[in-house]
Order: sequence, then C-alpha cells, then structure tokens
Amino acid sequence: MQPKKMKAALLVELNKPLVLTEIELPQELTWGQVLVKVYYSGICGSQIHEIEGAKGPDQFLPHLLGHEGSATAIEVGPGVKTVKRGDKVVMHWRPSDGIQSEPPTYQWDGQKVNAGWVTTFSEFSIVSENRLTVIPADFDMKLASLFGCAVTTAMGVINNDAKVKIGQSVVVFGVGGLGLSIVHAAALVAAHPIIGIDLFDVKLEMAKRFGATYCFNSNKTTDLDSEIRKILGNAGADVVIETTGIAQVMNQAYELTQLDGKTILVGVPRKGDNMLIDTLPLHFNKVLTGSHGGSCVPHIDIPRYVRLVQAGKLNLDRLITHEFKLDEINDAIQVVKSGEAGRVLLVMD
Repeated sequence: MQPKKMKAALLVELNKPLVLTEIELPQELTWGQVLVKVYYSGICGSQIHEIEGAKGPDQFLPHLLGHEGSATAIEVGPGVKTVKRGDKVVMHWRPSDGIQSEPPTYQWDGQKVNAGWVTTFSEFSIVSENRLTVIPADFDMKLASLFGCAVTTAMGVINNDAKVKIGQSVVVFGVGGLGLSIVHAAALVAAHPIIGIDLFDVKLEMAKRFGATYCFNSNKTTDLDSEIRKILGNAGADVVIETTGIAQVMNQAYELTQLDGKTILVGVPRKGDNMLIDTLPLHFNKVLTGSHGGSCVPHIDIPRYVRLVQAGKLNLDRLITHEFKLDEINDAIQVVKSGEAGRVLLVMD
C-alpha cells in the first residue's frame, strides 16, 4: 500500500534553513513513475546553490531537493519496464534507460509542493523511471548512493570529458567528495602525476590516500603556479579539472593547462561569475569545456562501477566523512558548506 504522508525537507525560502515537515503523496502513480523508499541521500554542491539562489530567483518554491541516493522500489506506475517492485535502485539526476515521466507534485497544508524527476531529501520519493538504475540486491546501499552523482560524474570526467591517457598529468582543484572521486578515477587509469589542491589539509590527506601524488594547500602556498610547474615542467599540465566553480580558480586552472591540454570545468559558477581568459590558445588545440555529469550513461556505467567495487578495485567507503539523520539536514548542509567534508550522507530511518 502506498504511504499517504512522509517526512521531507522543503526549500521554502532562499537562503533560509530547509523546513522539516510532513507532506502528502499523490495516491496514484502516472505513466513512467516509480515510488521508492529512500535509504541514503548524498548532499551535493548543486543543492547548496539551489538553497542560496546561485542561478537567480526560484519560481518553483516550495520544492523538494536532492539528486543522488539509494532506495527500494515499492510501487511502479503504468509503462515502467526497467524497474519492478522490490528492486534495489540508485537514484540519479542524469537521464538513462526508461520513460521520462511527468514530475510529481505533493501537498503541504493545502499548498502545492514541486519536485523534479528525482528528489532524495525525503523518506519516500516518486521518481521518473529513467532516473533509476537497478543494482544487485546484496550491494551496499550506502555506497550505492554515491553512484547517483559523485562517483559517476568523476569517472565520466576522466573517461569521457578529459579522456585521460596512461601517464598523463592531472591537476584537480578542490578535493571534496567529487574531487576525491576524480582523483581516484585518475589513479585508476594510471595518470601521473596527480596533483590535488584544496584549502583544507584534512582533505588533502584524503586525496593522497585516493591516489594523489602531490598535494598543495592553496592558502599556505605562496606561488601555487610556480610550485606545480616545478613538478610538471614549465609547459603545465595535460589535464586540469576544476570543481569549485569560483571564477578566479577557473582562470588559474586554465592558465596552468599546457597549450595542447584540456581544462575541464566541473564546478558550476554563480550567475554572472565570469572567467577572463586568453582565447587564442583555443584555436591551437587547447581545450576548455564544461562537464555535464561527466556525460555519464547510468544504466551502462553504474553496473561497471558496481563490478569494480565488488572486485575491490574501487574503494568508496572512505569518501563518506559525515552521516546525518534527515532531521539533522540543516546541520549536514552547514558541514558541506564548511568545505571540510568529503561526501556527506543523509541516513533515512
């Protein structure tokens, strides 16, 4: 039987704490929708941007948030073929196999609550079929939640966007949950050297455990560019990956990239936070590009990564530095905003 109500965290007003409350679920699933019970949800920088209104006014308030998680399917709507009741699933924001349904709407004290094709900051969620990928029933659901964004994006950045070759140098600006995953992915494809840069020593120590060859605290390094070129040579790096979305850092990443190298912008900047670059090298093999989730194809990529975890080649548990209950979500968000965490998870009851 479908639940009638659930606990959820709502974005009601920009730059304010999320509201923990009970909301009502629609009692019928429409074409392509799946009702899931959520186990774990990650908190991504994208949600921080939404809360802070980084892209401007939000016309959909109040609404649900969250785009990576793990769950069990408990009801499937008409037309759904890739998921059945009882399946363990990854909840992801990148579209994949199956129907793209209409987004669900919920009710809160007689008010409409909007949601996207996938949301994860709630006990249950109605999700579009193409935002779910089935995984083995015995797979660790905590680790599975990381496949919703952090790990799939990181692997895609290395494999699809940068197409890193064995022995190429890789520099990663920002080694939080996503940056650590990128370092790990670079190590898996035998990049060398791998250089991690961050503001916090604790994350740099984690980066070394995930395969970084060298690490620099940019707050404590007088001339970062010079120090990195001492390692790589004056030409710079083959691939530089930027995860912070800060214009100054994006500029620095571009300048550090050699003339026939690639700068991959993964972090999403605030509206109006623009780069100022010399575009001439772009006419002579240098590449500057943004990443859209690493161009991941979840129903193809996630089973591959599951096999790597099962084989002991992909070690994800160390990415998770903090766990909070749904009731503690605003505390969890503050930890993410502090910049000192790896991946922060919400643990549902």
